[in-house]
Amino acid sequence: MELCTIIIPCYNEQEMIPIFYEEMTSVINIMQNLDFQFLFIDDGSQDKTLIKIKELKKKDIRVHYISFSRNFGKEAALLAGLERAIGDYIVTIDADLQDPPSLLPQMYQEIKEGYDCVAAYRKNRKGEPLLRSVFSKLFYKIINKISKTNIVDNARDYRFMTRKMVDAVISVHEYNRFSKGIFSWVGFQTKWISFENIKRVEGKTKWSFWKLFLYSIEGIVAFSTVPLALVSFLGILFCFLSLLGMIFIFIRAVIWGDSVAGWPSMICVITMLGGIQLLCLGIIGYYLSKTYSEVKHRPLYVEKESG
Repeated sequence: MELCTIIIPCYNEQEMIPIFYEEMTSVINIMQNLDFQFLFIDDGSQDKTLIKIKELKKKDIRVHYISFSRNFGKEAALLAGLERAIGDYIVTIDADLQDPPSLLPQMYQEIKEGYDCVAAYRKNRKGEPLLRSVFSKLFYKIINKISKTNIVDNARDYRFMTRKMVDAVISVHEYNRFSKGIFSWVGFQTKWISFENIKRVEGKTKWSFWKLFLYSIEGIVAFSTVPLALVSFLGILFCFLSLLGMIFIFIRAVIWGDSVAGWPSMICVITMLGGIQLLCLGIIGYYLSKTYSEVKHRPLYVEKESG
């Protein structure tokens, strides 16, 4: 039979590993048309995540794992799993059970009907902090406005993919990876299915508001150069405004004579312009730093052990 590799990135998920395994096996055991294997990616966990995975491996030969030497991030974990997966089909799913395994039979059915990828997204963000929900919606609106790559709102990293699509994703050799964008950029026919937001069963989320904010910046920089165009536009705009200002000052001096009034407002204008210049330099510097990361060609992760 055809083989399906299930990739599960894990970081400090000692409570969730046994629960996830039981939930997932109850689903895959009824899918008689496929063989399955688990590929857990331990992203440098500081708790007993790796121990729990090894315990599963002792009782189930379908369980495999890769353990990193330190925490390299979820993007590195996803890439490691995709590179090592040997299945005809590949599933990526989080260990927190916020992505319901019960969708797998439906996803497989859609794949057999001709799709290259079946991906899941949340209908809503019920139960999440309001601030996080607002900024999430804002991020998707911004990135879809300024990028040629469409990214579905509330898209998850829960996907059922064919081998040819996974090979295409792996062929994208980027150091600064934003998988949601890469999955969309490579193309292929994708079927989207929705589900209600689900809270974690155990443990705490590893994604703080600040980490999500930085991750959103990564996505914008990885799939759009509009911020650089905006910097150029601001430069031209303020050059034009300064020219108008010089003309105004010259005409005022000719008609009413020179005056030393207005120093406070002048200081405010100088401060504002200085802030805009620093902002523009920061945007350019961020793109430059990403280029610097790319040309160093460091590995995205370092494997400590596997099994």
